[in-house]
Order: sequence, then structure tokens, then C-alpha cells
Amino acid sequence: MARTKLKLKSIASGTIPGRIKIASENITAGSVDSDAMGAGAISPAKLSTTSQSLTNRNIFQNGAMNISQRSTSETGIGSGAVDTYKTLDRVGIAHGNTDGRLTMTQTADGPSGFANCLKLDCTTADTSIAAGEYLQLKFKFEGQDLQRIKKGTSDADPLTVSFYVKGNGNATYMCELEDHDNGRNNQQQFAVTSSWNRVSLTFVADTTGAFDDDNALSLSIIFWLHAGSTYTGGTYTANTWTGSVSAANRAAGISSFFSSTSNTFFLTGMQVEVGDTATEFEHEPFGRTYEKCERYYQKSYIHSEKPGGSTYGGTGTYLGSTYVQSIYNTTYNQQLYYMQPFRTKMRAAPTINSYNVYLGTEDGLMHYASGTNHGGAFTYQSENSFRFYGSSLSSTGNNNGGDGYAYHWVADAEL
Repeated sequence: MARTKLKLKSIASGTIPGRIKIASENITAGSVDSDAMGAGAISPAKLSTTSQSLTNRNIFQNGAMNISQRSTSETGIGSGAVDTYKTLDRVGIAHGNTDGRLTMTQTADGPSGFANCLKLDCTTADTSIAAGEYLQLKFKFEGQDLQRIKKGTSDADPLTVSFYVKGNGNATYMCELEDHDNGRNNQQQFAVTSSWNRVSLTFVADTTGAFDDDNALSLSIIFWLHAGSTYTGGTYTANTWTGSVSAANRAAGISSFFSSTSNTFFLTGMQVEVGDTATEFEHEPFGRTYEKCERYYQKSYIHSEKPGGSTYGGTGTYLGSTYVQSIYNTTYNQQLYYMQPFRTKMRAAPTINSYNVYLGTEDGLMHYASGTNHGGAFTYQSENSFRFYGSSLSSTGNNNGGDGYAYHWVADAEL
């Protein structure tokens, strides 16, 4: 059977979607002409020694820092912020035992190709560092999303973490992988300058300890930005998995973000992928990223509205809220039941909070006619829906029906 020479320029863009593998024995000499390839069509940055899909490479859900459901800016963040989320979805912060304060913002100051980035501003310095202090950014992952790494097997693959970063000047920080299922850690330092730079850190394969195949926390990627001697007093050992890491080694050799109120830290283009090469950042549609983030956090408010942040008359206060009509009987006065489905199936049964639409107060239910606040309870929560229940809401009403009530809700199923 004769073979036909195929020139790449004859294949229209998008004709072959997704992933394609051609065995080397099926490519004969001269079957691919170099003059048919555009400049830069194949480069080391676009290839990896580990075979992986051309799509869905990025295991992190909000790498372009486009989704910020909770808020776009939070000020005065201090030591009470322990393993919490303030602004950008899936970007956690842990701030322990320090006098330093910071502002955390989603801002439009990204490098070329990125509309948004995370910005940290040091607003209160802390130059007298106590031993147990720390400041971390945390990125958390479910075990079932990490099975492609094949960790804990003889076929384990390396993992590459890449991101764009800049600050107000030169600094050194730490990127740590923490395996929660097996108690293992690996660290690498990275440098920050006053210009945007793409950092690429490849962590060696670990043949010890597999990740659990479930929806619980298996891996945290931790950026250490400040720490006391409890975490910095040891010796920095680069890119070595260990099951008995000394706390003093976890952030050894790093700079302190809280050394000056002029310090800043910018981050975007966060990508976590299988293999030993940082491929081009995988951009995806806004709606797709939003849906991924809703697995962990959803709200009834429109995207631009901070939960509880507006009172009556604020932009979008009523938009997206739930309106229900209570029923009335002489024994229980006014009651209401409402089953609320989620737009996206959540990671697990979430914690639910409600907000009074008129007052913006948490744990509230607005009596539509008066705007007064009433309480309620959430029951039958699952990853698919929840039920809102209110009883004895008012002593007024009649057997033909009760009053109208409205509320916003927030559902949190973060790791």
C-alpha cells in the first residue's frame, strides 16, 4: 500500500482536536516536511517527556485568577486568617501569629495574555519576627484529581508547578508540596524580581505513598512568604521527598514579605501539570473556570456582588436572591420550606449561610413587606441541593397564605 506524504500546512486549524498519538514506525522518512511547519510550531516548552492530554493539563482550577466570588479586595488581613479564603477562588491564605497586616486584591495588572492577577500589599510591617510566625498562600487538591501523577508507584511521574510572579524588588520564597495522605513533603525556593517572570519548578517523581482516590484533601501547594525560626532555622534541601521533614527546614532561607510596607507580591498563570516541562499556560473560557470553582463555593449573588456587602439599594442586591411565600396555620404561625438546587454539583455537602436581602446581615431572612430580619435553618444538605426551613416567622396571616420572604445564600465545600 502506497503511503501519502502529509504536509502539516494542509491540515486546517482545529481539524484534529484533543490528543493524538502516532507510532514512530508509522512515520516514514520524509513524510513530514520541515518547511510545512510554522516557526515555533514545535518547541521544548510545548513538549514533555511525559505523555499527557493537550487539554485539561492544568490541575489547578483558577490559574488565570479570573474568578473572585467572595470579594475583589480585602484589607487588614491578620493572624485570624488561618486556612481561609478571602478573595480569589481556590487561593487560600494562612496567616499565623504575626503583627504584620496585608491587603489581598484581584487586580488587572497581569503580564501579557492575562487580564487578572493576585496582588498582596504589606500594609503593616513586622520586623520583630517571633519563632512561630508564618504567612502562606495555599492551593489545595482532591486526591481523585491527582491519580494521573501515579504517585506511590514505580511509574510515578514528576509534577511541574509554573506561575508568573513579580514584586517590588528581589526576594526569595518557598514552594512546598505537602502530601497529606502519606505525611511527605518536598520544597523548592523561587526568586521574585520587580518584573513579571515565569517560574517553573519540577518536583521529582515520588514512588512512595499513593494519593487516596477520593474527594478529600490529598495535596497542598504552599507558598511560604514569611516565617519565624520554627520554620526557617534549619537547612534548605531542594527537591527531595521526605517523610520526616523537620519543621525548621520547611521555609529555610526565605525572605520576609512583612519586612517593609513597600513589599508587594503579584501572582497569575498558576499551572500544575504532570511531567517535567512547563507547557504554555492553558487558557480556558471564563464560564468553564467559574463552573470548576463552584464545585467548592457557590453563591446566589451575581458574580460582582460581595456576599452581605450591600444593603438595600446596592447594585445587584436583589439579583439572584430567592423569594418564597410562607404558609400559615394557627399552630405554627407562618412556615416555609424551599428546596434549593445547586448550579454545579459540589465537592461534598456544603456549609450554608443565608443573608438578609434588605439589611445584608448574615444568617438572615428578609420579611419582604417590612424588611425586618428573621432566622431560619438549613437541612438536608447534599452536594446537589439544600432545604431552607423557617417556622414561627410571624403571628399574622390567614389560612389562605402567609407573607413573602427573600434571602441570599452561600454554599462552602472548600477543602
